Amino acid sequence: MHRLVTAPFRPLTYSRWLHLCVPMLLVAVWMFIAPMAPWVPALLVAPFGLLPWVRMAEGLQAQFLLTPYARGAEENAISTSASKRWVDRWRTVLWLETRLGLSCVAMYATYCMPVLTVELLTTAWGYPVEENHELPFIPPRWVAALLVPLPLVLLVVTVHLMGELVTHLAARLLGPSAAERLSVLEARTEQLLERTRIARELHDTIGHALTVAVVQAGAARTAADPAFTERALTAIEETGRAALEDLDRVLSVLRDSGPRPSQRPTLADADRLLDSTRASGAAVHAELTGPLETLPGPVTQEAYRILQEALTNVLRHCGPVPVRVRVEMTGKRLELEVSNPLPAGQGAPDGSRSGLRGMQERAALLGGAAEAGPHQGRWRVRAMLPLQHIR
Repeated sequence: MHRLVTAPFRPLTYSRWLHLCVPMLLVAVWMFIAPMAPWVPALLVAPFGLLPWVRMAEGLQAQFLLTPYARGAEENAISTSASKRWVDRWRTVLWLETRLGLSCVAMYATYCMPVLTVELLTTAWGYPVEENHELPFIPPRWVAALLVPLPLVLLVVTVHLMGELVTHLAARLLGPSAAERLSVLEARTEQLLERTRIARELHDTIGHALTVAVVQAGAARTAADPAFTERALTAIEETGRAALEDLDRVLSVLRDSGPRPSQRPTLADADRLLDSTRASGAAVHAELTGPLETLPGPVTQEAYRILQEALTNVLRHCGPVPVRVRVEMTGKRLELEVSNPLPAGQGAPDGSRSGLRGMQERAALLGGAAEAGPHQGRWRVRAMLPLQHIR
């Protein structure tokens, strides 16, 4: 009810009315040519609906006049793409015919209601009404005076309701087809996956670098040993440089301009991780077995990030404690395990939930699995990545 009351004061009401009146230009021109055959325009517009670009033109016009508030929105109900399938072309034909019919109704209401108002005013003033009047009957003068506003109210209601109707039909007939909606959904899914991957990259890279820098700086401040301080500063510098390189690579993906400055790190660069962890004071015992250089790109890249996150969590939550790293490649899968003793007097650390979730997502994307938890008095991170389907 509120929308009906405010309809005369809303610009959207008149833009939709204009959209309803536009097709009458064709009918008006044809009535000068052959007034005895008003049905011919309906036949003339049908073939145009089969042209692919007509759907795009109708969609643009509908967006500008029917839903200007939603123009530019990702989820606009009215499509502005050309017809790609025959079902879209036939929907466009149906839209053109429906729009033409609604236009005739709207124009008749636009003509009839003001005429009724004038005739009611004439009757109320006591003047005679012409014989071919639009009034269904001639009311008394006092009744005619009371009925004067009624046609204008009906006109506003008709224009508003027909505007709502044509907008609904445009969304149904000019809206995205099932194939277009599927394409948009796939693109949105790809975008979300890319954002998630970038978030994981930034979390792992920057998180590891900051953790190493904090641990190194704290150890150097309390060591009072110039040689140790020198090694700590060197480790901070190397870790920071590597983090900046990874950050530049990730940002280049976001900018989508130019080649990437470097490829994603792989297990071949694992020594860099192990050295930075050792430089933080942790005793790292690493066993890397198998031809790791032959690993498929996705496996070795994701395994590097899982190893990086596991070592980062060790330094962050347990400090420079002894760490055992085992990376073993078999014929069917890659196994990665990182374990460390639990701090004395403490239970299992909470760990980084986002980091653990990131490791699990990386493993799941490759069809593998990752887990973290207490195991035989130690905290263990274990990941198993399949190789057969990846190859």
